[in-house]
Amino acid sequence: MREIRFIPTPDGWLAAALEQLTDRRRPSEILWTETTAEQPALPGLFSDEEHEAGRGRELSRSSRAVSVPENFRRLLPVVAYHRDRSKWALLYSIFWRLTTTEPRLLAIEVDREVARLLTMQRQVERDVYHMKAYVRFKKITVESEEHYVAWHQPDHPVLPLAISFFKERFAALRWSILTPDASAHWDGKTVSFGPGVSQREAPSDDALETAWRTYYAATFNPARINPTAMRAQLPGRFWKSLPESRLITPLTQAVRGRVGEVIDSRRPMAVLPMTGSLSELAQAAASCTGCELHLAATQTVFGRGPSDARVMLVGEQPGDQEDLAGEPFVGPAGEVLNRALALAAIDRSQLYVTNAVKHFRFVLEGRRRRHQAPRPSDIVSCRPWLEAELKAVRPEVVVCLGRTAAQSLIGGQLSVEQQRGRFFSSPFSSRIMLTYHPSSILRARDRVIQDRLFDLLVQDLKAAQSAI
Repeated sequence: MREIRFIPTPDGWLAAALEQLTDRRRPSEILWTETTAEQPALPGLFSDEEHEAGRGRELSRSSRAVSVPENFRRLLPVVAYHRDRSKWALLYSIFWRLTTTEPRLLAIEVDREVARLLTMQRQVERDVYHMKAYVRFKKITVESEEHYVAWHQPDHPVLPLAISFFKERFAALRWSILTPDASAHWDGKTVSFGPGVSQREAPSDDALETAWRTYYAATFNPARINPTAMRAQLPGRFWKSLPESRLITPLTQAVRGRVGEVIDSRRPMAVLPMTGSLSELAQAAASCTGCELHLAATQTVFGRGPSDARVMLVGEQPGDQEDLAGEPFVGPAGEVLNRALALAAIDRSQLYVTNAVKHFRFVLEGRRRRHQAPRPSDIVSCRPWLEAELKAVRPEVVVCLGRTAAQSLIGGQLSVEQQRGRFFSSPFSSRIMLTYHPSSILRARDRVIQDRLFDLLVQDLKAAQSAI
């Protein structure tokens, strides 16, 4: 085995590797040892075979003998900054295989060595991204001049790879970036590198950090707090170098109480009656203010039908005419539904018909009230009323007319086109069917599509009736 000493930079290693390839030295025959430009060449570990290489070595003989593949040239400057020193042996093994018997090796990502090399590449690139995203500068004064200093602890010694970003972004400032491995200093014209610096040697807080923490606390939104997502996007090991990190814990602890206040403020002022009869439910729902929809709607539109109905139809929300009449499905969509029920030989008077949302959500366009789909919060606010209706009626089959009703009772991402006509089970009912909402038939772009959707609605209503 031969020990190869080299300066641990992409150029330093490539100089040594090219010479070994020229001499046809196999990967198993080499021990790679890092040295520095200041460190004198020392005898090898194996006295009978010693070798050394450096950045200044003449490459003319090696370059003529071996061609470096372009895809390998792109990988080397990244992987060379991985902290795992076994990278050099791995790089040479890949280099050897590329230039001897496997020129397309890097395209085979399932190869064990290639997979490991690509993993190293991704780890280094992600670390460079972290440095760009999480470095925070502190302003200090050096000889009456402003200087900005940041301390950062990367997983890998990637400072040289990130420097060009900071040179372009903060070209007008004098700054230094300190890491445990090395430091970089920009004077407005050139970058110089120095030794690593521990965090305790870095500057302490400055006025900018105080102002930033004040701003961060003032704009902190408790409704968007998600500790798991925060840790995924802002790894915990970087928190100690961020000025706002000291505020995260106390602000997070305050979220529970603030969110509780919001929830309390949105509770329906109308309490569900203990007996749960349909008449009492309808009377209580008439004064519900659990969401802001009651502010613009004319009235609550509760369900209608017998308390012993074997089939319940659940729509989305009342429309303009339903809002005025106080009854579900009495407008154009109701006419389509009535026609479909007649063709399915179903007596509507034997059904319980209701909506997932009890108030009309709309936007004014001149004097016309244009329907708007209910928001998830509207569906959640109205769900207690729908659950109470289900408990009072106890239907054998529930037919969800449209996706909103299905989301309220089944949940998840549902497609009416793909899942219509099927029976689902949920805590609310053991047999729930999804089909088209009559209004979606009215909105179809041509008569052919309208007829097809209408036929499917009739077919599904027949299937629901047959299931009881």
